[in-house]
Amino acid sequence: MGLAEKLGMGDQPVSIDWDLTPSDTFAMFESWGGKDQQRIRSNSELHYYFYIDNWSSPAKLCLMERGVKHAKVLAHIDCPQEMLKKCVAKQGKDMRDQSYAIDAGIKQWLLERIIESEDFSRIALVDNSVPQEEMETGLPKKVKPLSAAEKVSLRATGTVLNASEVTALAAKIGGYDSRHNPQGNFRNVLVDNGNGLTVTDLATGLMWQRGGCDLTTIRTVQKYVEELNAQRFAGFSDWRLPTMEEGFSLLVPQVNAKGVHLHPCFSKEQPFIFLADQRKPGGYWFIDFKQGTAFWASGSIPGGFGRVCRTM
Repeated sequence: MGLAEKLGMGDQPVSIDWDLTPSDTFAMFESWGGKDQQRIRSNSELHYYFYIDNWSSPAKLCLMERGVKHAKVLAHIDCPQEMLKKCVAKQGKDMRDQSYAIDAGIKQWLLERIIESEDFSRIALVDNSVPQEEMETGLPKKVKPLSAAEKVSLRATGTVLNASEVTALAAKIGGYDSRHNPQGNFRNVLVDNGNGLTVTDLATGLMWQRGGCDLTTIRTVQKYVEELNAQRFAGFSDWRLPTMEEGFSLLVPQVNAKGVHLHPCFSKEQPFIFLADQRKPGGYWFIDFKQGTAFWASGSIPGGFGRVCRTM
C-alpha cells in the first residue's frame, strides 16, 4: 500500500521531497525562487515533506503538503522523542522559528517504519476539513446619507510609489497598518447592496466586490477586471483595482473570525490583493489582509488575488 492510500488520498500521487526543508519552502513559493533557484510555476503544484514541529512539547514529526495557496499538515507521525530531540539539538534552537528539517537518521526511520511498512499505527491523520465560509454581512441595507464633511475622498488612479511613500499612506487617511500605523482605524460606513456580490462604503463612496478572483498573475487579474466590466458585474462596467489608500481603508485593527483584518462581509479567500499601484523601482503593490499591511512582489509567480472596486 502506498503512502497516499495510507493517508486516505486514494490514487493521488504523493512523492516525498526528502531534501526539502521548512526554510526552503517560503522562497520556493515566492517569485524569486528557492533552493537551486527552483520556482513554483503552477497553482496546482504540490510538494510533500517531513519536518519537526517544536513549537510545543512534546515535539511532533509532521507530514506537510505545500502549495502556492496553502500549507497543510496531513499527518503526525509517532516517532521516538529521543530521535526528534537529538535532531533539533544538532541544528540549534532558534526562538524565531521552531520548525526543523529532519536528519538522515529520521529519514531512514521513516523509510523503514512508515513508507515501506504495512503498519499504520504510527500515522495520525489530521482533520483538514474546512467549514463553509459564513457570508452573511450583518450590515444594514439602508442608512442615513452622510454629509459632505463626513465623507473622505481617496485617490482613485494608480500611480508609482516607492517604499518610503507607502509607509505614510495609511496614517494619511487615518487607516490601520500593522507596521507603520498600528493605532489607525479608518471609519467605514458599510451598506449591504442586497445582491450578495457587493457592499458600499458611504464614507469613501466606493462600492466593493465582496469576493474576488483566485491567485493569479497581474496580467490575468487585469483581464479579470476587463471581463467583469464586459459582463457588467453587479450591473456596472467601471470596475477597477483599488489604489493603496483605498486598500488601506478596508483594513481593521482586529483580526476577525476568518483570520483577516477585514469586516466579515468580505471573503477570506482573497488574503492579499493586487493594487492599481506599481512599485518604484519595480514590481507591484499589494494589500495583505492577513498581516494588515502592504507589501510588494513581482506580480508574476505566484502573483496575488483580485478584488475590485468602483467609485459611486
